[in-house]
Amino acid sequence: MTKAELVSEVAIKTGFTRKDVMAVVETSMDVIKATMLGGENVYLRGFGSFINKTRRQKIARNIKQQTSIIVPEHKIPAFKASKDFSGKYIK
Repeated sequence: MTKAELVSEVAIKTGFTRKDVMAVVETSMDVIKATMLGGENVYLRGFGSFINKTRRQKIARNIKQQTSIIVPEHKIPAFKASKDFSGKYIK
């Protein structure tokens, strides 16, 4: 499902205009991104969590040049589904 399809589905089910629903979806995504960039996690009870995972520093190899480089510790965004959400689909 694409964002446009999500907006259409929500607009149909709620009776709001597609323009209003798109504004809410876009704003929600912007708030989630800004919160995560600020180092905080976002918890949506019954759905899941958007969390910042920390990858440890590691040594990587460039095979073509036969060199090693150090990849510093860094954070990556991740999503973890709640038990209520994943329990209904994974059996």
